[in-house]
Amino acid sequence: MTGRGEIHRWPWHVLRAVAVLVLLDTLAQAALAGLFVTGDLDLLTWHAANAGVLSALAVVQTAAAVAVRRAAHGPLWPAAASAVLVLLVSAQQGLGEARVLAGHIPLGMAVFGCATALAYGAFTQRPGVSPPAARARQEMAE
Repeated sequence: MTGRGEIHRWPWHVLRAVAVLVLLDTLAQAALAGLFVTGDLDLLTWHAANAGVLSALAVVQTAAAVAVRRAAHGPLWPAAASAVLVLLVSAQQGLGEARVLAGHIPLGMAVFGCATALAYGAFTQRPGVSPPAARARQEMAE
């Protein structure tokens, strides 16, 4: 059993792994879209199928970010940003299925930016190091 104040590191490892998968899959989506635009029409089917994979990965990333928050006492921002990513990917799928490219392409850039920021943040955040405001509250309580 673990002590009440102990910080678990496993959620961070899971979040980092899933964040990399999300980022790589987002890159794959962009590559499939680009190759489709160059004339390989079969890749549109792959692009649509991979959208489901990306959607599932975004949900898994959100669950991992919630685990970071709860089990590892991590920051709230990864869970919030991951939830936003789920919404962006969902909207992206809807626009893609409706063939609204004027919204689909820019939103794809937003998805890629969000996935990049989440992966970067997952690797630069140090587990067990609380943000300055939380650290100040801890010091005042002691």
